[in-house]
Amino acid sequence: MLRFPLVSGALFALLAVMAGAFGAHGLRAQVSVRALEVFQTAVTYQVYHALALVLVALLAAFGIHRRLLSLAAGFFLAGIILFSGSLYLLVLTELSWPGPITPVGGVCFMVGWALVVAAGLRRPRAG
Repeated sequence: MLRFPLVSGALFALLAVMAGAFGAHGLRAQVSVRALEVFQTAVTYQVYHALALVLVALLAAFGIHRRLLSLAAGFFLAGIILFSGSLYLLVLTELSWPGPITPVGGVCFMVGWALVVAAGLRRPRAG
């Protein structure tokens, strides 16, 4: 099993639950409805890809191609930081520069999933 994706996935899932609660209870009176939607999008994608990190760890335990799964985990982690992180910054600060970073995070998510597909298609080594 890949320990780092398992631990980081669980940690990012925990942080997503905390962020979701903060958004639902702490931000409601502070930001616009549109900003709350953006914040919720960040939380949603963080949860999905935190679970993807855990999935990668479990797939590695079943003997699926570890190198490709490790790369996928890196892209999922980068995606969470770039996609969700940039959306959190947009909502919580007056900064506008994080906006163009969001699509880069989305591309990281797509590359991560493509690597999971590739790992699943790879034949296991004869042993």
